[in-house]
Amino acid sequence: MARRVPIISQGDLLIAAVQEELSDGDIQEMQHSILKEVSRRAASKVILDVSLLDVIDSFGTRMLSDIAASVALRGARIAIVGIRPEIAMAMVLLGLNLENIPTALNLDHGIAILRDRS
Repeated sequence: MARRVPIISQGDLLIAAVQEELSDGDIQEMQHSILKEVSRRAASKVILDVSLLDVIDSFGTRMLSDIAASVALRGARIAIVGIRPEIAMAMVLLGLNLENIPTALNLDHGIAILRDRS
């Protein structure tokens, strides 16, 4: 399967940008790819940019939390950026709790949050 979510490296920082709606399988592949790149590049920080997502279902919301947990288990920190207001409302309605996962309005804020916590 071709990678549907590009992952770029900037030093010890990885940026994964979701650019289109993803199937459940694509989301699982994204998690695998992020973890693989964290290991391969010895990344200590990951930004997951979801600013282009228009909708999210219960599986997608759970997977955001699972991705964050699995990145943390690999020794890296993660910030999720670009959560749109309608996505935030859906996540709350679906019971997703991101209290221990930093979130930011945009990529610049997310990078600043992760760099400040070094």
